[in-house]
Amino acid sequence: MTYVVAENCIKCKFTDCVEVCPVDCFHEGPNFLVIDPEECIDCNLCVSECPAEAIFPEDDVPEGQRQFIALNAELSRIWPVITEKKEAPADADAWNGKPGKADLLER
Repeated sequence: MTYVVAENCIKCKFTDCVEVCPVDCFHEGPNFLVIDPEECIDCNLCVSECPAEAIFPEDDVPEGQRQFIALNAELSRIWPVITEKKEAPADADAWNGKPGKADLLER
C-alpha cells in the first residue's frame, strides 16, 4: 500500500510533509504535491504533518477522490522531487478545506 495526496492539497501545497519523508517520495508541481507510489514505504510519517489533512492511505482515499491514486503515480514520474519545506502560497489557508478544487490542478 502507498499513501496518496488528494484534492485538498491543491492550491494549499503546504510542504511540511516532505521534510519527514525518509525516502524522498514527494514530487512538486505548480500548485500540488504528489507521492511516488514506487518509492513510498508506507511509513505514515507524512500524514500527521499535513496541515490540510490531504494525505491518505491508498485504501482510504475518500470516495470521489479515487482518481488521485492514478494522478499521483502519473505526475510523480514527471514532476521533480521535493525534500525541503518551502513557504506555502500566501493564500493557502484560504484554500484549505474548500471542496471542488480538482479542476484547479495545474500540471
